[in-house]
Amino acid sequence: MILFDGKTYESSEQDRLLKELEEKIPVILATKKLDPEVVIDAVDKLRIDTISGRFDDLLTEFPKDVAESYKEQAVTLLSPEHLHMKLKTELGDTGEYVTKHIDGFSQIRVKRVPLGVLFHISAGNMDFLPAYSLAEGLLTGNINILKLPSADNGLSLKLIMQLIEYRPELKDFIYVFDTASTDIQGMRKMAELSNAVSVWGSDMAIEAVRGLAPTGVKIIEWGQKLGFCYVSKLAEVPDSISELEGLAKHIATTKQLLCSSCQIIYLDTSDMNEVRAFAQRFLPLLEKAANENATEEIGIRARDTLSAYTRRLKGYLGNEDKSGDVIRGRGVSVIPASDSRLELSPMMCNVLVKPLPRENIGRVLYESRYHLQTAGLICPEEDRKELTDAFIKGGLVRVTKAANMSAYFPGECHDGEYALNRYMRTVNIEE
Repeated sequence: MILFDGKTYESSEQDRLLKELEEKIPVILATKKLDPEVVIDAVDKLRIDTISGRFDDLLTEFPKDVAESYKEQAVTLLSPEHLHMKLKTELGDTGEYVTKHIDGFSQIRVKRVPLGVLFHISAGNMDFLPAYSLAEGLLTGNINILKLPSADNGLSLKLIMQLIEYRPELKDFIYVFDTASTDIQGMRKMAELSNAVSVWGSDMAIEAVRGLAPTGVKIIEWGQKLGFCYVSKLAEVPDSISELEGLAKHIATTKQLLCSSCQIIYLDTSDMNEVRAFAQRFLPLLEKAANENATEEIGIRARDTLSAYTRRLKGYLGNEDKSGDVIRGRGVSVIPASDSRLELSPMMCNVLVKPLPRENIGRVLYESRYHLQTAGLICPEEDRKELTDAFIKGGLVRVTKAANMSAYFPGECHDGEYALNRYMRTVNIEE
């Protein structure tokens, strides 16, 4: 399904609509301007309707507590107050200003303007990501072409159509296509129509986009990142059981599918006996969390089960060589390993546990410097600053409590950068 000029079309209409869009874009850029207040008003109406339960039927595929969590987050994150704060935090003062006159130089005006046309290629590992990415493009006044991920179930399109229903003037700035990732010609045409491509996904996906985008098109990468939890001096941590239960719940609710999810639990030790003992201790907590946060939706349960068994078969075939025995529970596993390499876990509630003495943190992080994002931290309070500084110097951009590794915090950046700033340009005009 395609959303074009506020109307839906069959996917077979893609080529014709892209040709029409090529004619429309210069006219829209020359004659129309999108006020961020229009976007904020539409998003606020969406927030109000979400809270009232109008879209509960769209949330039935999520576990009940997850759906309720999304609604609670909408109260703040979709509010006009938060969106205004986001604009101010990420863009500062967007009004024009005149540079101070300097003898011998012309005086210039400086202003921030949209890039023009953004082509969003969204990943399917995060709920609502396609709609969220498009909303950021709208807030910055850009025309937005969105390619839906193959895993999208229609939720994104419904939410975007709702925004247009609230504020019809948005239709000139929104074009959504369900183009397959194998349709290279279609994606190349969308990139050719754009000033920038905002791509979410794996290293392979980003490399593919670099290959299809014309020279001069700005590539805005939101690439695959890795998260881990670091545990130090657990015996000295007040209420350590609660901390570990929070980590287990985080793993169970995210299924380790997000860039911020915990793939590895690192222990501040070089002793593999401690690693195995921790793994044995953590297993029942993870098993309990997975059971409490299991979805009742049969399709999702089948997907999760198939994924877990696929990972296990790969292990049997030798494609996932880990030292130490895999410690299995019902639907989960904890995997001790003697190396300290940061890597992707088998996911789906199967977590790696590795030794990493704090004196080796810098070396391990440097080896993975292109894929660093989030570190959850469980340690005595007096060690928190030292370890946080070590993570930040090593390249991490988020350091949180273990339970909050994938939590969103108002005002935070993404992968160390503000998206809105990347979606605009600065122009100079001589007086």
